[in-house]
Amino acid sequence: MDKTDRAILAHLMADGRLPNTELAARVGLSPSPCLRRVRQLEADHVITGYHAAVDPGAVGRGFPVLLHVEMAIQDRSTIEAFEAQVRELDEVVHCQRMFGHPDYLLWIAVADLDAYERLYMARLTQLPGVARTNSQFTMKTVKSTPGFPVLG
Repeated sequence: MDKTDRAILAHLMADGRLPNTELAARVGLSPSPCLRRVRQLEADHVITGYHAAVDPGAVGRGFPVLLHVEMAIQDRSTIEAFEAQVRELDEVVHCQRMFGHPDYLLWIAVADLDAYERLYMARLTQLPGVARTNSQFTMKTVKSTPGFPVLG
């Protein structure tokens, strides 16, 4: 990946709807070579998709919760069952298996505290292998950057 590919990525991360002609002008290419590079970045799975940024509150998901999960049982079948069930929960918008403690971090997006309590009691406490959880509620979002800087 060269400097031009990184510039293409930076511009598309800032505006995924940028027309190819404008993108080409910004990175100093003509449209055809620019489009070939974009298609190659897609084929190489460097670009994995294009998404709309949506206000969570506008779609009933304005109450974010970070849930720390510690597992009691960590055998393969329990881990696989836990992860399969987490993937089925629409309210879980991001899940990471961690080294160390906690074993998992789950970002959950629901409408409000009552919705979280219902989800917690009905579904989250029933996940396989869970020993302990710790819920953290966001006081204020100080910074939220979609994507990340593309370093050259």
